[in-house]
Amino acid sequence: MRIIILRLGHRIQRDQRITTHVALTARALGAEGMLLDSDDSGIGKSISEATARWGGTFYVKNITKWKSEIKKWKEDGGKVLHLTMYGINLPDAIPEIVSTAANLMIVVGAEKVPPEIYELADWNIGVGNQPHSEVAALAITLDRLMVAQGKDALRTQFSGGEIEIVPKRAGKEVKSR
Repeated sequence: MRIIILRLGHRIQRDQRITTHVALTARALGAEGMLLDSDDSGIGKSISEATARWGGTFYVKNITKWKSEIKKWKEDGGKVLHLTMYGINLPDAIPEIVSTAANLMIVVGAEKVPPEIYELADWNIGVGNQPHSEVAALAITLDRLMVAQGKDALRTQFSGGEIEIVPKRAGKEVKSR
């Protein structure tokens, strides 16, 4: 399954850290890239630097017309999953998502999302149906999607980076490539 993230409502002065964490989580857990509905070039620069350092091919693309991006994605056969605490519970939707979505866009809102998102999404998904972090919701969703496909995103090997962590019970070991 090909997965991209659409980050909506990013406020440059307020959401830089959280949006960066959304992108880092998406990168680490199997998404190919993130569309950012903002002109904040700092997020893309930070993620590009992390990808160069740690490996992989994750990208951030700034966009200005989120609705057009969703419609184009759906016209090309993709499905849209909107993370919201008001949606159906994630475990109830996983089988349908995995069996019908070869290309999946996950919408992660920052501030209150436009009401049209609820109509444009193929699934409005809640992770626990309680207020919580969008970073946590994305991480759980990506992990559950990967596990349902027989993949383990936590064991992904990233190639092309300058350094890598050597897993150890105690201490830290980082090696250069």
